[in-house]
Amino acid sequence: MDALHKLQLLAPLTCYEPTEEVNPLGQTAAPPPVPRDLKNCIAQATLPGGQKIPLLKTLVSSYCEMDCRYCAIRAGRDFHREIFIPDELAQLTVQLYTQGLIKGAFLSSALMGGGPRTQDRILATAEILRRKYRFPGYLHVKIMPNAERDQIAEAMRWADRVSLNLEAPNAQRLSELAPRKEFSGALFQRLRWVDELRRAATGPGRVPSATTQFVVGAVGEPDVELLTTAAYLYRELRLARTYFSSFSPVPDTPLSDHAPSDPVREHRLYQASFLLRDYGFDVEELPFVQDGNLPRDADPKLAWARLHLTYAPVEVNTADRTTLLRIPGIGPKNADRIVSARRLGTLADLRDLRHLGIATQRAMPFILLNGKQPPRQLGLWAT
Repeated sequence: MDALHKLQLLAPLTCYEPTEEVNPLGQTAAPPPVPRDLKNCIAQATLPGGQKIPLLKTLVSSYCEMDCRYCAIRAGRDFHREIFIPDELAQLTVQLYTQGLIKGAFLSSALMGGGPRTQDRILATAEILRRKYRFPGYLHVKIMPNAERDQIAEAMRWADRVSLNLEAPNAQRLSELAPRKEFSGALFQRLRWVDELRRAATGPGRVPSATTQFVVGAVGEPDVELLTTAAYLYRELRLARTYFSSFSPVPDTPLSDHAPSDPVREHRLYQASFLLRDYGFDVEELPFVQDGNLPRDADPKLAWARLHLTYAPVEVNTADRTTLLRIPGIGPKNADRIVSARRLGTLADLRDLRHLGIATQRAMPFILLNGKQPPRQLGLWAT
């Protein structure tokens, strides 16, 4: 079988691994225009610095020994499986790059022969790309369960980003989702090593960012569990992103009769995740309801503001940056603009805020301008 045909079989399976094509709100970018024979192989990605590129996404292999209860490529499931030879995939990647069809690649794999052996195949592909073919594009490399520390160090040598899928927020949930995977050692420890290697990096070489992924709604985990783990990953291990993938039942799997997860839930998790990463919120401050989930009818920042700022609006002219970030409609860049603008004079009118790019319709119920609350209009409570 030629390399392109293998790609057509292996690349679409990465739809279960959200990466740079997913924006901060959990929305997947429309794919770039590509030839028909590359449909479902190339995604429109946004890199950590904001640059948008076409990204090849593929598995090195779909042969799998694991029995994850939700997964489309689990062992024993009947479908056509394939595997790339490392140089074969590297050549194809360079060919697509030379043709201008991609500017980067995401390399992952199903697990066969153990984590280290699977990692070797991914690393061989990455090394050939960088050393033999001098591939200059963006490279995202997946870390396998039980990968060795030296292998992770090598992956970080070649990659701009590395990732390892935790899949679940803790050991109990993972045992229900993927019984043969071990949470603390096989998975979480590998993310600790990534952080240690990043902290130890010196000199001008690349220091790749790191991400993880959770499956949402397959085994009854509440939002508070997912976000507690996400908060730790941001704070202690300095992850760049935590991706959330709504569970969708796959035929011929043990969870095929489970209901799919509500996509609104995934959206709220992404919103809350960025409150933890960029807005100074702690998990305990998020507006969970009694079952440990976020409300679906409002984004979590608005829900928090309704509880805490409705009767204690924030004076925009004196509040510090941390407090400004609690106001709906004000993000990190907006808060910085406000702080800079206040040095030039008092912000006395909504027009001053609009000039700074602030979503005044969302902010109005929760702010004071020079001691006065702007007049409210109908519709300000919309989510």
